[in-house]
Amino acid sequence: MSTPRRNRGNGAFWVYLAIATIGLIGTAYFNLKGFTEPSDSFLAQWFANSAVTSLSIDLLAVASAASIFIILEGRRLGMRWYWLYVIASFITAVGFTFALFLAMRERKLAALEKDSRTTDLR
Repeated sequence: MSTPRRNRGNGAFWVYLAIATIGLIGTAYFNLKGFTEPSDSFLAQWFANSAVTSLSIDLLAVASAASIFIILEGRRLGMRWYWLYVIASFITAVGFTFALFLAMRERKLAALEKDSRTTDLR
């Protein structure tokens, strides 16, 4: 008895893409604002008080795990330019690049599944 295949509709792709858009717009605005406002250095503000330090450490942990996942999963699936998501996260935001990677991963998995079905029919 064969196991049912997961239907890879494009629902998850669009959800991840929406999250990536929100991540890009939301963080870009505040990143630009943070760089243009007269204050301490941008990185010094990451540890301005206990609450912000907690969020910064949380973000750094998630960014590290996401980067490892992107590299391992990108290689495993044979995705092109997977490393670019990690580099882009330093320039834009992890909230954008990780969600964008997940959207592109869904696309790749759907293409692999389609290829598998085509091969099975032969």
